[in-house]
Formats: sequence, structure tokens, C-alpha cells
Amino acid sequence: MEYIRVTKENLAGEHICCAISNGNDIQVSSKKAWLSERFGDGLVFLKSTERGKCFIEYIPAENAWAPIEAGGYTYIDCLWVAGSFKGHGYSNDLLGECIRDSKEKGKKGLCILSSARKRPFLADPKYLKYKEFSVCDEGAGGIQLWYLPFDACAEKPRFRDRAKRGQIEEKGYVLYYTHQCPFNAKYVPILEKTANENGIPFRAVLIENKKDAQDAPAPVTTYALFCDGVFLTNEQMNDSKFLKLASR
Repeated sequence: MEYIRVTKENLAGEHICCAISNGNDIQVSSKKAWLSERFGDGLVFLKSTERGKCFIEYIPAENAWAPIEAGGYTYIDCLWVAGSFKGHGYSNDLLGECIRDSKEKGKKGLCILSSARKRPFLADPKYLKYKEFSVCDEGAGGIQLWYLPFDACAEKPRFRDRAKRGQIEEKGYVLYYTHQCPFNAKYVPILEKTANENGIPFRAVLIENKKDAQDAPAPVTTYALFCDGVFLTNEQMNDSKFLKLASR
């Protein structure tokens, strides 16, 4: 397998590997705009040269859009290998390059979001255990911070206190999200429309900068849905899933 590093210079012409084939789709344009603004913060996006879901995205933890304290670490936004790419060792390739690059940059280790059991849009805990990651902290909703230190004496990363509580003042459904995940550009407006048509209290909050992301009230910022002030889920929803949830 050959890999290519996406940069600000080649971003416009590269397929970004998510499950979207049309390069003009609003989901693609929103993600590419988000990436373009992060490259200056040290973000690395390494992907297969073939079209498909096979890539890793990581950034110095100080610049991560996540409510963590992990100075000196590399934070992995996403490691995604799916479809026909699974089972060929490509995850090992991508993670191995992240480790090599991070050690070369003098990082303390890696950290990434997961959970005790496999959950949508989070890293697979079985794979992380296999690669010798371990849990270093747990936030609201059972979302865990895992880490792979390069030195056994390295200080453990942790969630900020607000992310551990997972609570806000506002009632009804409140969704915090970013354009780090391209699917949000399509599905968040669908949820807003569905909630409005069905008289469901709903407000979407787009996180637009690093400071707000690091101060977020949930351990995940790509998609954090609250209900009556309590963090509910990080799982992205379409209209039918949301209506089923709201009917409970």
C-alpha cells in the first residue's frame, strides 16, 4: 500500500477518504476547510493513495480540538480503516508512521478517544489494547482517553474537569459539533429541521475554534448530544434515529 500526506498545497485535489464520493459535496468542502485551517497547528493527514476509508489524522495535543490536558503528546483525531482495506495491516502501517513521526518530534506518546466497548466513531478498544495502549482517564458517558507513552515515567494525559462532568444548564436537546467530521455538514441541518417540524426543543452549537473545543462540556467535540443538561451520546444521527430517541 502506498500512502500520501495531504497538505494545504495538495488538499484541493485529494480525496479525503470518508464515505463520500462527490468532491463537491458540502460534507467534503466543510471538512477540507477545517483541515486547511489546522495544518498550521501541526495537523498531519496521512491516507492511502487509493480512494476509500484508509487514513490517520493526528495533531500536537496542545492544538487538539478536545477537552484534554496532554502537553507534549500527539493526539489522534481519527484512525479509520474500513471496507476492503480491513484485514491487511494498514492500520498498523498508519499508526506506525504516527509513532515514528511523533518520536522524531520528541513527543511523550500518543493519546486517542475510545471506550470500554466498541462504539461508533471511536477507536476500537481491542485494537488499542493489541497495540499496547491503556486507559488513562474517563469522561462523561463512558468515553475514555487512552494513551501509549514512549517513556513509562511520562505524565498521563487527562480530561478537563468539565468534560468529566458532561453537564450543561440548558434543557431540551443541545448538540455541540465541529466540522472535523464531514457528516455533520449534512446531518445537523436535517436534525434541526426534524426537531422544528416535530416541536422538539433543539439547538445546535457549532464549535468554531480551538479554545471553545478545549473548554467543551463533553469529552468529545466532533458530535456531543445533550438532553436536559446531560451528555447523551457521540453517535451521529439521521432524522429517524433522532425521532426514535426523542420518543423514549
